[in-house]
Amino acid sequence: MMKLKPLADHVLVKLSAEAKMTKSGIVLPDTAEKDELEQGEVIAVGPGKMLENGTRAAMSIKIGDRVILKKYGPDKVKIEGTEYMVAEESDIIAVIG
Repeated sequence: MMKLKPLADHVLVKLSAEAKMTKSGIVLPDTAEKDELEQGEVIAVGPGKMLENGTRAAMSIKIGDRVILKKYGPDKVKIEGTEYMVAEESDIIAVIG
């Protein structure tokens, strides 16, 4: 597996591969237009944002956290066939569990 190290306050999140289903039981493909939030597991975390005084802000997210992300803030990337999101810590809305 390729090693990726996020910079500053960026986080690498592996997206959940949940099948989306309507209430009537129709399975929606990944290509269907959806305005839902993204969910996934944090794979890598940057060292934190550099502050004006030269110190780094501590990251509140850690590797292994299950998180909910904004839909349009993070950038999607595909690495070795797996979809990831590269997000700033501020793009993470909540930690699950």
